[in-house]
Amino acid sequence: MKKTALITGASSGIGKELARIHAEKGGDLIVVARSEDKLLDLKKELESQYKISVTVIPKDLSKTSAAQEIYDEVKALGLKVDYLMNNAGFGGQGYFHERDWDKDLSMMNVNMFALTNLTRLFLPEFVKRNSGKILNTSSTAGEMPGPLQAVYYATKAYVTSFSNALSIELEDTNITVTALLPGATNTGFASTSGMDKTDLFRNMGTPDKVARDGYEAMLTGKMNVISGISPIMMNLMGMMPKKTLLRTIKKQQEVRG
Repeated sequence: MKKTALITGASSGIGKELARIHAEKGGDLIVVARSEDKLLDLKKELESQYKISVTVIPKDLSKTSAAQEIYDEVKALGLKVDYLMNNAGFGGQGYFHERDWDKDLSMMNVNMFALTNLTRLFLPEFVKRNSGKILNTSSTAGEMPGPLQAVYYATKAYVTSFSNALSIELEDTNITVTALLPGATNTGFASTSGMDKTDLFRNMGTPDKVARDGYEAMLTGKMNVISGISPIMMNLMGMMPKKTLLRTIKKQQEVRG
């Protein structure tokens, strides 16, 4: 049976690649992002290439009403969501006390509140049907604090923690929750966050590879999947003294002249 996936942040990067992968497999899509034009271009591309339906919902997820509005629109259209992919997110570089508070508040709304709210809205339906899959895009950044990206790293720690907790709450059901933890990835994230001129984003993974790793992990019900960085490297970082690790991260995130 054809599965319908709702994907946030679908206009570019990992979200766009997730949409393409799902379309390749013959699944219908509900795509969400701020840019209606980009979503309509994606709809045209995927509907012409595959025999699927793509529903476009332009929405700014930094608005606290966005998740409820998305849910209400999905219900009004009579659509059933089988896969929920909370992919939207963004970061921002700089000292916390100097950064624009409104930008950090928007970041927390997109990275945490919208993801949590959408999950809360759709999960009861999954439980009632005893079927469904959730893929939450976190980050390897969530595995440690991030000086010069303090809020972003903290939001991703939340995403991983929240996702893992739900996966255990639901382990006696047919519903799975997967956290995708990419390393630095070649998307619009780096330029948007001001990280494109840092050592951390000098060597980046590709969004198509990250998306495929996440999608396959979601299908198999894996709890966490790391993509774009070696798990061995993650383990080595975990063995470093914490202050040394954090100073290293801070240096990697300093903007090069």
